[in-house]
Amino acid sequence: MNTLEILEKVKNNEIDINKAETLLNDTLDYATIDYDRKRRTGAGEVIYGQSKTVEQLQGIIFNMLEHHQKSILATRISLEKYEVLKEVFPDFNYDELSQVFYYQGEEVKYNKGKIAVVCAGTSDLPVANEAAITARFLGNEVIQVTDVGVAGLHRLLKRMDDIEQANVIIVVAGMEGALASVIGGLVDKPVIAVPTSVGYGANFQGLSALLSMLNSCASGVSVVNIDNGFGAGYMAHTINCLGGKR
Repeated sequence: MNTLEILEKVKNNEIDINKAETLLNDTLDYATIDYDRKRRTGAGEVIYGQSKTVEQLQGIIFNMLEHHQKSILATRISLEKYEVLKEVFPDFNYDELSQVFYYQGEEVKYNKGKIAVVCAGTSDLPVANEAAITARFLGNEVIQVTDVGVAGLHRLLKRMDDIEQANVIIVVAGMEGALASVIGGLVDKPVIAVPTSVGYGANFQGLSALLSMLNSCASGVSVVNIDNGFGAGYMAHTINCLGGKR
């Protein structure tokens, strides 16, 4: 029950003020869940699971379900945590590569346009999958193009027809991160670049790719943080929403 629903119930004398206060302040000791976020922003609260214990994750998910949160997305859920969570939440899906744990309990109304998620190499797939799953979860058709890095530009050129179908393009790359600039110079669509921590020693855990992307000479390229596939998927969704819903 969101804030407006609680206030409506008070207005209609369905619950008293004390009950409303309890509902509005119903939080866990270790988390304060924003039940009203989907109404405000169009997307519900997402759980970042990397630093949370299994017990905390269980408590948060149970609490969200009890408050009628029909779709739940949790990122950075390790395989070890998933092995425990799947016994409690068997209706949830899990992508081992990106470590995304999610539940779609209501029909999603899809945006009209498509989002392309393009990654330079197979080693970038964990981050690319996180972006793709996030974008699909939020209501977008996603085209995934894999292993088209600048070491063999002919591979990219063969897939440009697919990539250009999209309204927004997410480009995921490690090493020197050059793929974002290349694609940015070929398309008339917004490009969201995602640097990954893939690369040899001087890659500095993705810093070299981040700096290359930030200094791209191609117009229309924006950059999210290192390995932030979720952030790229969410941002691509907000841009694609401008085209309306089907």
